Amino acid sequence: MAAPADQRSIELEISGMTCASCAARIEKRLGRIEGVTATVNFATEKAKVRYPQSVSPEQLVEQVHAAGYTAQVPAPPAAETDRSDDRATALDRLRQRLLISTCLALPVIAMAMIPALQFENWQWLSLALAGPVVFWGGADFHRAALGNARHGAATMDTLISVGTLAAFGWSVYALFFGDAGMPGMKHAFSLTIERADAASNVYFEVAAGVIVFILAGRYLETRAKDRAGAALRALLELGAKDVSVLRDGVDIRVPIAELRVGELFLVRPGEKVATDGVVIEGSSALDLSMLTGESQPVDVGQGDGVVGATVNAGGVLTVRATRIGADTQLAHIVALVEEAQNSKAPVQRLADRVAGIFVPIVFVISALTLAFWLFTGSSTAVACGAAVAVLIIACPCALGLATPTALLVGTGRGAQLGILIKGPQVLESTRRIDTVVLDKTGTVTTGRMTLTEIITTSGTEAADMTDELLAIAAAVEHGSEHPVAQAVVAAAIERGLTMLPVRQFISHGGKGVEGLVDGRAVVVGRGGLLQERSIALPATLTEAKAAAERAGNTAIAVAWDGTARGVLVIADAIKPTSAEAISELRRLGLNPILLTGDNAAVARTVADRVGIDEVIAGVLPNDKLEAIRRLQNSGKIVAMVGDGVNDAAAIAAADLGLAMGTGTDVAIEAGDITVVRGDLRAVGAAIRLSRATLRIIEGNLFWAFGYNVAAIPLAAAGLLNPMLAGAAMALSSVFVVSNSLRLRTFG
Repeated sequence: MAAPADQRSIELEISGMTCASCAARIEKRLGRIEGVTATVNFATEKAKVRYPQSVSPEQLVEQVHAAGYTAQVPAPPAAETDRSDDRATALDRLRQRLLISTCLALPVIAMAMIPALQFENWQWLSLALAGPVVFWGGADFHRAALGNARHGAATMDTLISVGTLAAFGWSVYALFFGDAGMPGMKHAFSLTIERADAASNVYFEVAAGVIVFILAGRYLETRAKDRAGAALRALLELGAKDVSVLRDGVDIRVPIAELRVGELFLVRPGEKVATDGVVIEGSSALDLSMLTGESQPVDVGQGDGVVGATVNAGGVLTVRATRIGADTQLAHIVALVEEAQNSKAPVQRLADRVAGIFVPIVFVISALTLAFWLFTGSSTAVACGAAVAVLIIACPCALGLATPTALLVGTGRGAQLGILIKGPQVLESTRRIDTVVLDKTGTVTTGRMTLTEIITTSGTEAADMTDELLAIAAAVEHGSEHPVAQAVVAAAIERGLTMLPVRQFISHGGKGVEGLVDGRAVVVGRGGLLQERSIALPATLTEAKAAAERAGNTAIAVAWDGTARGVLVIADAIKPTSAEAISELRRLGLNPILLTGDNAAVARTVADRVGIDEVIAGVLPNDKLEAIRRLQNSGKIVAMVGDGVNDAAAIAAADLGLAMGTGTDVAIEAGDITVVRGDLRAVGAAIRLSRATLRIIEGNLFWAFGYNVAAIPLAAAGLLNPMLAGAAMALSSVFVVSNSLRLRTFG
């Protein structure tokens, strides 16, 4: 649906979000302004906002600030490097905080859990070690909890902060005003449920342990978020950095930013086309694979349009710039990827969803516990001890390990198998998908031009005759930089054929080549070049050439001494494992669809050979994005597998994006899962591994919350034995870790 005419759009950079529920809170706050709609992406920390002309961007920023977060309009491209440095610095600080907190917390946990380590006055050392962990290591949680409290909200950060501060605070009280500070105090190794003197025990291990566990999860999450915007940075890197501009007849090398619309610039062999334009002089073949994903080069000449960031694979071109900067096709694809990323709904993790209910209930139970014990005439120490115990036992110790340990083991095993999973938000999508859309070139096929067939004239089918034909053709093609020529030469080298010398070499841009090889006048190229040399193809070769071209392949004729000798068929070869991979996807309950910018004949041929029924062919980069959205609008949960720049927006928009690691950095960074190998079978393995990891995480979360729910009544009843609580918490964590380690055997 089109936006109203007076609607504007802006993208705000958001800071201060700590969980997925923060994004929903910001959306709700911005939505209070009449006519404003917002989509906040927690992963990329950006808000896509549509607003009427009567609303200013400053008002939007003020609303975000009122919700307890910070917002600003995006920095200009020149500041992107600085922002990348800031992100790296923030991640380094978090890693340092995690490592130092871990080193301090481990002795505290060990002393509390192992009576043999409880030397005289060990509890005072625990205080000294746990203090920095709670207040320095957990500073972000406390700040977030304070911000939430100001706006009447409660998240997991609130529970973490209150629980750890309660555990630490009560332990300090017990040390200074109770019996816990006495020399020789020990946590007796008793696993019985009984009423204990809260003022005689310390809970430093709970406070320090929870902070470390949650910090580990936050570090893994932040690292995944840091990579979320890398697709756009990778896209921007594709363009040329400088250009040879013709000014007053002089070739001047200038930065790309100084190029103006209407100026002429040169593109030499091997260089990137600086920007979109029209060829004024020269002819060549352009490698469009980085933009379109298709391996077959496109011949261009005077009057033809060219696209920035594509590579000149042939002669020198003189081009007039028609579009620059944000108007280019590359910039348009950048916008498509950015829009697709920001329109992806934030995934609410299970822990955060439950927190909205669990946290308030814990506070209510703690308050009721305090009131009950005071009302029944118990001492203030008993009442406070029971109330604080509720907060302590509710603190999500195992919960801090539930997701990060499973993710760590699962992603580690995936790395061994050549599968990279970017974060926990990816896993939910793998269970729900029912459709897998596969790009053709580089995904189902090799993505390289390859000699697939040698067809000779009647009576020359023997191996030595095909070798002779290939050797002579390769000798002439060796002088050409055209990708088709390179495929012929590569095939000759692979067969171990001798590269014969060539004389009087001539290249006819877009038509073919000719030269003298071993005393023979050789012509290799399209039918038009042979016709110009009055060389006719016999019926057998004419039909073979036509059949190859109907299938979407490239066919070139080879002739010498005025007679056609054969036809070479060059195509994008299908990967040998693709058919097996499609079968596995079907076994997983998924419907494969082939999506390609190539023509329908080529797509249908490839699909039939690998076992795909549905084909969407002849699509441009923005059409691929629209194809994904049409499938989603029809009720499909879609995974997209691709490897090219043209696939990046579709990969980002899909419910699950999978990128082939043999493809471009843009596609890899846009994907949720990267398959390092070029083997399509790894896609099925990636989906199976992701689903297995999700099952482990859900089991871990169930156990972690189950432990809290079961132990809270004991704490409220004043039956919280500190050793029992510590042991149960430790066993809960051990279970979570052990359950996660089962993923190491995935294969």
